[in-house]
Amino acid sequence: MAAEEDVKQRQIVENRARNISHNVRCTECGSQSIEDSQADVAILLRKLIRDEIKSGKSDKEIYKKLEDEYGETVLYAPKFDLQTAGIWLSPVIVGGIAAGIWAYQKHRQWTNVHIMALNLVRGVPLTPGEKETMLEILTPPPPPRKWWWPGQ
Repeated sequence: MAAEEDVKQRQIVENRARNISHNVRCTECGSQSIEDSQADVAILLRKLIRDEIKSGKSDKEIYKKLEDEYGETVLYAPKFDLQTAGIWLSPVIVGGIAAGIWAYQKHRQWTNVHIMALNLVRGVPLTPGEKETMLEILTPPPPPRKWWWPGQ
């Protein structure tokens, strides 16, 4: 019975160590977890993790120790803080600003057309720039050319 419990305990340690090792980046390879890497530093980190588990440390304590010693980049799942939120949200913010600028310009363009049309109704002559803008908006685009049709 003691042998069975010993085997179960070793399996538990091994499973925890593998789980932690899959979430830790090899500092030498960079693109592999220490579980998949055969670099010397990965082997040492796997041994360190197993020793920490055997000494009774929790997963969080082990992750914290690795992060303190090797920096936040050693973990595949970095903490979510203000800096990482800014990095992840910056494309959305830039896209929103661009969409807002585009919508404002379109709104302004249509507002100008309405003002120009109202001025025409009132009898106020258009400036050359206003005439050009009005022609651009009111002139329909040319029909697409059918390249497959013979004789064109």
